[in-house]
Amino acid sequence: MNIDMNVPEFVTKLSDDHPVKVYFEENLFLKKLITELSHLDLIKDYQLAYNLYNQIATVDIRYTRKENQLFPYLEKREWYGPSQGMWKFQDENRKLIKNVRAKIESGQFTDLKNDIDLMLSELVRMTQVEEMRLFPIALEILLPEDWENMKLGEAEIGWMHKKKSAEISAPETETNTFTHDGFLKMNEGLMSLEQINLLLQVMPFDLTYVDENDKVIFYNRGELRVFPRSAGVIGREVRFCHPPKSVSMVLRILEEFKAGKKDTAEFWINFKQRLIHIRYFAVRDHNKTYRGVIEVSQDITEIKKIEGEKRLLDWED
Repeated sequence: MNIDMNVPEFVTKLSDDHPVKVYFEENLFLKKLITELSHLDLIKDYQLAYNLYNQIATVDIRYTRKENQLFPYLEKREWYGPSQGMWKFQDENRKLIKNVRAKIESGQFTDLKNDIDLMLSELVRMTQVEEMRLFPIALEILLPEDWENMKLGEAEIGWMHKKKSAEISAPETETNTFTHDGFLKMNEGLMSLEQINLLLQVMPFDLTYVDENDKVIFYNRGELRVFPRSAGVIGREVRFCHPPKSVSMVLRILEEFKAGKKDTAEFWINFKQRLIHIRYFAVRDHNKTYRGVIEVSQDITEIKKIEGEKRLLDWED
């Protein structure tokens, strides 16, 4: 398989943490893996081939980063092609990768070489489209601030190779403030108070926030609450919000959270002929200081009945 390993001069001039340079480094890494795998005897060198395949399969991380990082910025500059055509191309490659894995794990080696060759050729074709069209045009139409902002979400999704993940760390989040037009600047995105309340109301679970002083400071007003809540609970000590028989266990969980010994606790109970899943999550700030606990209660009766799969394309009115 003839693969171009050259890196264009315009890429070498970019900063080491520039998203495009990182994408090119990943492509070079991917091409080396593909080259090595394409020359192996799949039977004789099975373990090495499988290890190489698993590394190649991490291209999904790269595709996800493009879809969630690069494509949205291109859309803001009114280039929608990648979000449509290239995303579809990437999904086809994901299917090829999944098909190869299924055959390897089930021991179906009859046509495996042909399937792997097809997968590798399509992965290489994607790198060609990226390097000859996607990245050069992106560099032309995106502004410097677009690239800087793009970096902020890169670490959250990750990179193909571990070295890059270690080199680039997630940036510190800014203090949340209101913008001049009344939107709250959150760690990720902007939302108005109305939007925040609507979001919390529509969530399919009960959410209660108890602060570091063990007092209830928030609960969401969903239409299908599992447990009743009213405004009178705000400011109430959490030990008075539970039946006497369970108070000691609630306080023990809080003690474990405060001491840093535990971060989660979960239970499930039968309640009014429904199966209820209850989870507690310790809330800590960036200094790991305990800031309270979130209680999440969800009716999972219908979820527990789910079997097989129902894909987005199977949806009907």
